[in-house]
This record gives sequence, C-alpha cells and structure tokens, in this order.
Amino acid sequence: MNIHNISKENSILNTFISEIRNTHIQKDSMRFRRNIERIGEILGYEMSKSLNYIASTVETPLGNCNINLLNNDIVLCSILRAGVPLHNGLLNYFDTAENAFISAYRHHKHNPESFEIIVEYLACPDLEDKTLILADPMLATGQSMVATSEALKPFGTPKEVHLISVIGAPEGVNFVKNNFDDKTHLWIAAIDDKLNDKGYIIPGLGDAGDLAFGEKL
Repeated sequence: MNIHNISKENSILNTFISEIRNTHIQKDSMRFRRNIERIGEILGYEMSKSLNYIASTVETPLGNCNINLLNNDIVLCSILRAGVPLHNGLLNYFDTAENAFISAYRHHKHNPESFEIIVEYLACPDLEDKTLILADPMLATGQSMVATSEALKPFGTPKEVHLISVIGAPEGVNFVKNNFDDKTHLWIAAIDDKLNDKGYIIPGLGDAGDLAFGEKL
C-alpha cells in the first residue's frame, strides 16, 4: 500500500486539524463539519495529482487552450454518518463522481472493549474498472474500511482504490495495509500515537459522528 501522510509537510491543513481537535472549537458542530469538509478538499486535491489525465482543448472567447483534464470514472463511497462532511469535501472537487453510501458501525456484544463491524445499509453504482474512493474520517482499527471493501465486492472490481481518512492510528494503518493490495493508496491528514483499550485514537478528537451531528442514543 502507498501511504501519503499529508501532515508531514506544513500547510494550512494544520489549522483545520488543530481546530477539529480543540475541545473548545469543536463544540461548534457547524464549524466542525466545515473543517472536516475542508480537510476532504485538501486530501482530494493531493490525491488528484496521482490520477489519469487526457489532453483536451477548451474554446475560449479569444481562441483555443490546450489543457490536461481528469480522465477517471470516480465512485466516491463514504461510511455513514461521520463520513458525510468528508464526502461533501471530496465531492466539491470531484463534482462529476458517482456516489455510494454504506452504514458500518461498531456492535458491542458483551464486552464493551470488544466489538464487531455491522453493515446494514448499502447503495452503490457499478464499480467495474472505475476509481473507487473510500472515505472514513477516523481510521482507528481499520475494520470499518475493510468491511466496507468486502461489502462492495458484488458491485464489480475497481481499476484502482484510494482510501481517504482525516486521523488514523498506527494499528489501523497497518490493518488496512495488510488487507488491501500494494496498488491501493491511503491519503491521510494525520497519524496519531496509538489506540486505547476501547479502540479509540489517542490523542484523536473524540467521536467524529457525534461532534458533527450530535450524540446518538
């Protein structure tokens, strides 16, 4: 797997990451959603540099302009509900992309420190020979990303797969690395220190879905 940790180089991305972590700023859910969206835009821009382009000609009022334009059939899939703002940020840049949505959540049976990933809802177009972007803001254990990939297999085999996350843990990065092929790309804004005993990223930021949309029952 090709891992692209965008925070290794200083940029305005650091501002948005600091704000989604900040316990005072993140209380503003609208601002939290917008910052996740802006991080998605930056990750999408960086990812776009690795895609395919074709020479094209654009007619202007004063003549013709030669320019290389994106030549990928993109399907953007986000994991509900936390993935919605990240999805919107990516869609701002890949505005002609097809869209897929999947619900994947942690189900705790008896031990609150152990869980399984449950997939209950899935809507997806044909993926055959297309560029699939899987977006999930928090790459903690990596199990949601892998479960989503497995659930999408009946829809066809993508030509290439790109994973997009805001914050991850080394455990999650290693898990997806071991479960996706060498051609897969991971684009991530920051990789934190570790997971705690409950499988949450440290220092992380808390529950991205709750911060974006309010606490769930």
